[in-house]
This record gives sequence, C-alpha cells and structure tokens, in this order.
Amino acid sequence: MNIAMLCLFPLAVVILLAMPLVPAYKKITTGQQARGAVLCNLCAFFGVAALMLVLPATGALSLAQAAPDAAAAEAVARTVGDGMAYLSAALATGLSCIGAGIAVASAAPAAVGAVSEDPKSFGKAMIFVVLGEGVAIYGMLISILIINTL
Repeated sequence: MNIAMLCLFPLAVVILLAMPLVPAYKKITTGQQARGAVLCNLCAFFGVAALMLVLPATGALSLAQAAPDAAAAEAVARTVGDGMAYLSAALATGLSCIGAGIAVASAAPAAVGAVSEDPKSFGKAMIFVVLGEGVAIYGMLISILIINTL
C-alpha cells in the first residue's frame, strides 16, 4: 500500500502540472489564443498545493515506514531548518538564473546590433552581456555556500 502511494502521488503531481499544457497546445496549433490555459494552470497550482498539505499530514510518504535502516533514520532526523536551507539554495539558483536570462535577453540583441553597426564596439558590447550572466554565477555561488553549511 505504501509503495503504491509512493508511486501514485508523484504521478498525480506531474499530471496536475502538465494539465495547462494540453489546452494551450491545442489552441496554439489551431491558431487561437490560449486563454483557457490560465484556468487550468490555477487548478493545477491549487491541486499541487493541496497535495503538499495533505501528504505530510497523513504521513503517507514517511521514510521511517518505507525503509527502517540507518540511512532512512538519518534522513528522518533532518529538521525543518535543513529543508528551508535546501529551499533557499534552490530559490537562489533559480531566481538568479531567471534574472540572468532576462538580462541577457535584452542585452544580447542590443550588442549584436551595436557590433553590426560598428565592429570596434565588440568588447564594450560583450561586457554588458557577460554582466548579465554573472548574476547566475553569483546565485549558484550563494546556493553552494548555503548547502556547504548543512
């Protein structure tokens, strides 16, 4: 019973997360706007949020029940603070990469346009593109520092 729950709940999460893609794909292939995907996206979000609230409360995914060996006992001994540290490391990396992507998406076309008009401006243009990519490196460095403290 516990093994079935371990397999079915991640499958339910994946299905809930993939639900908004189906109507969006259908409408994009037919040439219509994907307005109905917003409602499906909200349903998927609240479905995943409900699973995140229900599963820990029921103890369905408890490692102590799944494998009673030394490694499982060590994993259960982790605290909420450790989980928050892993979450903060993931957020530091993810959000910095999103910010770097936005920065490079606006700086790179401007750099290409500047270099096409004046080839001497290549060095100056590349500095601005590299500065945007540096944000992602700093986020990854912060997440490494956070994980090393655990």
